[in-house]
Amino acid sequence: MKPLDGITVLDLTRLLPGAVATMMLGDFGARVIKIEEPGAGDPARAMGYRSAYFFAVNRNKQSVGVDLKQQAGREIFLKLAATADIIVEGNRPGVMKRLGLDYETLRQANPRIIYCAITGYGQDGPYRDEAGHDINYIGIAGVLGLNGARGGPPLIPGVQIADLAGGSMQSVIGILLALAARERTGEGQVVDISMMDGALAMMQIPLATYFATGRMPERGNETLSGRYACYNVYETGDGRHLSLGALEPKFWAGACRVIGREDLIPLQFADGARQEECIAAVRSIFKMKTAAEWLEAFNKVDACLMPVNDAGEVINDPQVRHRGLIAEVEHPIEGTLRQIAPTVKLSATPAAIELPPPRLGEHTRRVLHGAGYSDELINQLARDGVVRLMDEDQTQ
Repeated sequence: MKPLDGITVLDLTRLLPGAVATMMLGDFGARVIKIEEPGAGDPARAMGYRSAYFFAVNRNKQSVGVDLKQQAGREIFLKLAATADIIVEGNRPGVMKRLGLDYETLRQANPRIIYCAITGYGQDGPYRDEAGHDINYIGIAGVLGLNGARGGPPLIPGVQIADLAGGSMQSVIGILLALAARERTGEGQVVDISMMDGALAMMQIPLATYFATGRMPERGNETLSGRYACYNVYETGDGRHLSLGALEPKFWAGACRVIGREDLIPLQFADGARQEECIAAVRSIFKMKTAAEWLEAFNKVDACLMPVNDAGEVINDPQVRHRGLIAEVEHPIEGTLRQIAPTVKLSATPAAIELPPPRLGEHTRRVLHGAGYSDELINQLARDGVVRLMDEDQTQ
């Protein structure tokens, strides 16, 4: 048994934020029905090498191809929504209302429905109708402005912070909270997720500093962003990089002993020229040996030193392998797919990967059967372009 067994999710999202959120729900037992446009489906199907982006975030889902711009397609969705638990959509505010599929309409048929809307800036406010991407959301939230080296320009992070931390994770939290509330009230509600809001939640420490002192946080010049030698990234003699997180004095003292510079211990939180000299000294020392040599030297010392892995090293890292964080999923066309496994570990009701990423319209017939549609009507809907069936289903 899994925590979300018996929960049905209608997934109207595309691309990344909503797809990851609904995949997480599917990993823990929810039945996720992915509603896709009959023509090309989710645009992620055409992104990356051989749909790599789509495959990465759409396991444990069923695909139903339905044209919601046609009345017959909307009727299908309304019928599915009447018995569903959760709807997740990622359209701009107002799109679902124009389709006649907004929360107020859906709750008339199903008062228990939980309606999660993921947008860039939320359902209200002066930016509600603005288009945007991750770079814009983290820019507004202040995250982008703090990312980069001191004195340099803001640097774009290598991962999507607002999309994933602000969109996917916040959505799952909101949906689970709404499910818990429904257990007590019997009624659903709207979960209004703004990716900008979620990115702002990453600003706890910088804003706490600003609120308390009035000092503006500086890019590359905060305790956790490169101001001190004890918490920094260092290049090694073989061109690799190591992360040193020796914030506590005992860790810094241990690190200084390993590198043979106990005289730097009192300079841990010195400022100005003395700190600059400390950073420069540690940088020059780390360049004297390879990454492997330094990791061996630090092996039995508590100093918070770890490698900065590239993608290939990540998947082969012994801790990643031990935790089972890279999964292999068998796909009927693509063969074995490797992807990130569920990262939430529950001891009694763990996640499971049971369905590979679906082919477009793979489950249309099955889902519509369950909603009471006959084969004859399904075939007619397919001929009319209202639904998409897999090729082998077209003549059934």
